[in-house]
Amino acid sequence: MKRILLIFSLLLTLDAFAQEQFLRMPQRGFNPPKEVRNSPLYEKKIVVFGDSYVQNAGRPIEETWHYKLAEKYNMEYHNWGRNGNCLAYEWETERFGPPMYERYTSLPDSVDYVIVMGGHNDAMLMNRYGDNTDFFRSKLDILCKGLKQKYPNAIICFVTPWNVPQPMYRETVHVIEEVCGRYGIPVYNALLHSGINARFQGFRRLYFQGPNDMAHLNDRGHDLFLPRIEPFLLNL
Repeated sequence: MKRILLIFSLLLTLDAFAQEQFLRMPQRGFNPPKEVRNSPLYEKKIVVFGDSYVQNAGRPIEETWHYKLAEKYNMEYHNWGRNGNCLAYEWETERFGPPMYERYTSLPDSVDYVIVMGGHNDAMLMNRYGDNTDFFRSKLDILCKGLKQKYPNAIICFVTPWNVPQPMYRETVHVIEEVCGRYGIPVYNALLHSGINARFQGFRRLYFQGPNDMAHLNDRGHDLFLPRIEPFLLNL
């Protein structure tokens, strides 16, 4: 019985790890157009770190804009998304894992690019608990400082939540820009510039994983967003 329990525990651990990391290795013999070969992204090592925006909820990771970006530029791609995860809040940690300000220490070393996507769940919890942004700001500061120390030579950037018609989302985006600015970390403000507008059900029906989903893009939504964020990443 002890042996069975040990095996079961190991399987749970492996399953949690599998949910936390997805890897794509560069293809051999890849022959892209000249503009791709000359890109700063070409054959670089990238880690995308975050919540279900990154893990893509119930859909394949291969549908995400960041996987498609890695495929286009033949990158080594590490997906370190975790459904339900937060930047700052500890929320059902057995299910969703520790927050990103703690979890970043387990990210792979020696990468060229780090893209952090989060804040959706933090905004929801700030609204639920009636919190102001002080706690969120303090933990985000720990994360930014830690990432800069862990990756002194990597390009680090953040992508904010979309334009979501719920309380605390604009405040969350403002704090992300504020704290990242103190550390010289570029931020893509997806609330203002992404063209992904979760406010309208008709838009969600076309580009999200369901008409009531305000977080998770479908395959078509990822295709819509990729050319909007790609110039930002190319110019980092």
